[in-house]
Amino acid sequence: MNRAAEVQAAPVVVEMRGVTKRFPGITANDSITLELRKGEIHALLGENGAGKSTLMNILFGLYQPDEGEILVNGEQVVIDGPNKAIKLGIGMVHQHFKLVHPFTVAENIILGSEPRKGLATDIKKAAAEVERLSNLYGLQVDPNARIEDISVGMQQRVEILKTLYRGADIIIFDEPTAVLIPQEIEELLGIMRNLTKQGKSIILITHKLKEIMAISDRVTIIRRGKVVGSVRTGETSPTQLAEAMVGRNVSFDIVKSKSNVLESMLDVQDVEVRDARGLKALKGISFQVRGGEILGVAGVDGNGQSELIQALTGLRKVESGRVILKGRDATNKTPRAIAQAGLSLIPEDRHKHGLVLDFSLRENMVLNRYFKPPFNKNGFIHEGAMEEHARRLIADFDVRASGTGVKARSLSGGNQQKAIIARELDQNPDVLIAAQPTRGLDVGAIEFIHKRLVELRNKGKAVILVSFELEEIMKLSDRIIVMYEGRVVGEVRPEDTDDQELGLLMAGSRRGEPKHE
Repeated sequence: MNRAAEVQAAPVVVEMRGVTKRFPGITANDSITLELRKGEIHALLGENGAGKSTLMNILFGLYQPDEGEILVNGEQVVIDGPNKAIKLGIGMVHQHFKLVHPFTVAENIILGSEPRKGLATDIKKAAAEVERLSNLYGLQVDPNARIEDISVGMQQRVEILKTLYRGADIIIFDEPTAVLIPQEIEELLGIMRNLTKQGKSIILITHKLKEIMAISDRVTIIRRGKVVGSVRTGETSPTQLAEAMVGRNVSFDIVKSKSNVLESMLDVQDVEVRDARGLKALKGISFQVRGGEILGVAGVDGNGQSELIQALTGLRKVESGRVILKGRDATNKTPRAIAQAGLSLIPEDRHKHGLVLDFSLRENMVLNRYFKPPFNKNGFIHEGAMEEHARRLIADFDVRASGTGVKARSLSGGNQQKAIIARELDQNPDVLIAAQPTRGLDVGAIEFIHKRLVELRNKGKAVILVSFELEEIMKLSDRIIVMYEGRVVGEVRPEDTDDQELGLLMAGSRRGEPKHE
């Protein structure tokens, strides 16, 4: 019996019937029906704000449905909180991890359900159980490592182990690859396969069609809160899925004219910077970006990209070297002075550096210019001008929100990202640093953002694209520099390289060195 037939014959472990959830001014889920079978990987696909995460938050007990019913293993249940979901064998790996960084892996996993030895916590027993589960599912996690010392990919494995430790047979993954590098994505897909071999069932929320085609058995597509179709993965294609998701044709190709390179917009000269621990993060880094080009910055996370962005935008002190912006020295200037001089940033962490989550969408749209006319008149904020500005950007960039007054935290992750991009691109900057600009976005939004970046470049502006998505770097960039351990180890043109060479450079091999077989 092949895989598709096995899944089809397996019993249904979760059934959601006619589930509806309303928030003020919006119906997030409109009579949704979904079923998950034992041993299945069921992908949930939809645009940003389509209602995918809301539906899964209902299944995990974080929200209560207004209508509809949920059946687990054939029995109708009321999931009135995460503890009830866990008792029913449902676990959730959230997009933003919920870990205590100074604690060890084992301490994080047992938090809230600590094994006891008398009155004390039996940490040895916990560590042994974590190690057993880690080996059983091929997770390779050290139970004694501290969270702050391990990679993002390893932190995600800790979140998976947390659900397994609590006995989950049904695991929801919410955008699990949004923060992973290509190698970690491959490893995660392997872990998912291992989980299903051990009888676990998985619901996977993702925008990434390539991953859906590679790993899932079935796909349910949600558009604007409604199910528009459910198909076996083997009987569809990325193009069909993209069209079903956004309701129109989507182009995966980037149309880009030959670069018309102008004068230097940003010149980085032998810059050295220390990280938060006082260690050298940038070791004499130099490069130039000119008007009319997109410079891609490739590299594995943690090789100085974050410190570079912070140094260029005034958020981290440059110890030596210079940053020249449009012919003027911008080294260690304030973030506002640098922004006023023509540099904009789409930050890599939208929550920490992109938005004030408890401010309204309207207020967030003027964070970088509330002190200037027409938003400020004689020291007072002009609410009408803010409202008009926000409405225009929301329409231009298709930000899905029930109004300009909603708090930024109430938007889906993708719509938060679109709001930031709208605010920064509307400034028409001379230099734009786009750090992970399409992280967590659906294919329609990615297509839109890519076009906007190319338009900016075609206007003679300079774009620095920092991305862990090699495909994105290769498609958009005119030139690519590769960072490794705080240095530039290579500069290539997309047409002269491939993923293999970029991968070698990202691992520290310098261009021109022999490739060892």
